[in-house]
Amino acid sequence: MALFKRKTKPAAVERVLPEHIGIIMDGNGRWAKKRKLPRSAGHNAGGKVFRKISRYCSDIGIKYLTVYAFSTENWKRPKEEIDALMKLFKDYLEEALRDFKEDSIVVRFIGDKTPFSDDLKALMIENEEGSKDRDGMVLNIAMNYGSRDEIVRAVKNISENVKDGSLDIDSIDEDLISDNLYTAGQPDPDLVIRPSGEYRISNFLLWQSAYTEFVIMNKLWPDFTEKDLDEAIDIFNNRNRRFGGV
Repeated sequence: MALFKRKTKPAAVERVLPEHIGIIMDGNGRWAKKRKLPRSAGHNAGGKVFRKISRYCSDIGIKYLTVYAFSTENWKRPKEEIDALMKLFKDYLEEALRDFKEDSIVVRFIGDKTPFSDDLKALMIENEEGSKDRDGMVLNIAMNYGSRDEIVRAVKNISENVKDGSLDIDSIDEDLISDNLYTAGQPDPDLVIRPSGEYRISNFLLWQSAYTEFVIMNKLWPDFTEKDLDEAIDIFNNRNRRFGGV
């Protein structure tokens, strides 16, 4: 873990900075409903906050950020809303290619890309390839992601290796399972933040968050600010992380 000084206070106190933060970006629809706006307006507002918070995390020195953008269950939503989300994703990816060339952020997509349109898949790949040699924060964007699906995928991969004789069953351990997840090679999240006040994990990083600190914030995602992220980090700093010990 690194240390950083909070820039917003004249006499800043050093605190521990989480190496890996996960965010469940929740509350776009309710934000729009409160304002008598279509749900797509909430997703647009949430997209702007995603850009702002991602860059802020990079600026203060977070090494890994994983954001929950679209789950495997979100396909159950009305077609109109899904279409609006796909357009929003496409616009963001085109913008990232055009405007973020000087950014140090490494972009990765975790989840099953198969159901997405060809042009959206191409944009994902182009963003990953174009940013892979950068040396800054790794931004994992979870799209068509579900942690149970991720674990099933890992089990199938490992089973295939046992079946073809390239892996001995006695070699299967926690590290091997971690190495077969989308986040292979990355540290588990130290902190997961869920705006909107909901007390659910929603199928997000189930394996990886075994000892993660969770912070629930009673604020909808489009209203989330850099100050709220700082507050979540302050709460994280006041937790006693024992990892099963005394």
